[in-house]
Amino acid sequence: MVERISALSGSYKQGNYGKEGEPGVVLSELPGLVLCQVSAWPDTLNLLGLNLAESIGVDKAPAPGCVVVGAQGTLLRVEPLKWWCYGCAVLPSFSPYVGTKIDLSHSRTHVRIGGREAQNCLNRLVPIDLRLESCPIGSVMSSSFHHVTITIWRSASGYELFIPRGFSLSLWEVLIQTAGQFGVKIS
Repeated sequence: MVERISALSGSYKQGNYGKEGEPGVVLSELPGLVLCQVSAWPDTLNLLGLNLAESIGVDKAPAPGCVVVGAQGTLLRVEPLKWWCYGCAVLPSFSPYVGTKIDLSHSRTHVRIGGREAQNCLNRLVPIDLRLESCPIGSVMSSSFHHVTITIWRSASGYELFIPRGFSLSLWEVLIQTAGQFGVKIS
């Protein structure tokens, strides 16, 4: 297996930056991303969704824009006919007549934004409403961040950003600069 090297490797040091005092934002890169995209055909959507749900230990697949977390992984419904399988060690086998799958693990960088000011920080960078009423825990959406399409999952730990690998360093730098006004801890 090919050894994966982080796109952010060597570009930051852990610590507190920006505004003095208790940091309002916590930025973390989560290395070792395991991410697979599974696409269904319109007539196989329900069957494939049920198989994926069972493979992670839940009763049903998420609706579009929603996320379900199981004991064996997480399903993010990123499009009407597509799921992202996050952290799923084993996926069910199926024929190309049922759907397709592709490993996205090496194409994205996973960054988490947490802390009491995470929403305010991220709202300065993406043109979507991240308030809890509009973006509850367990929701997923695509958005633009400095003209780059990213995927955002609101988890119980904060905002999970899946950033295209080729843009991750420049967007990481923008995140650090923006978060500095709230005080940022890089962990």
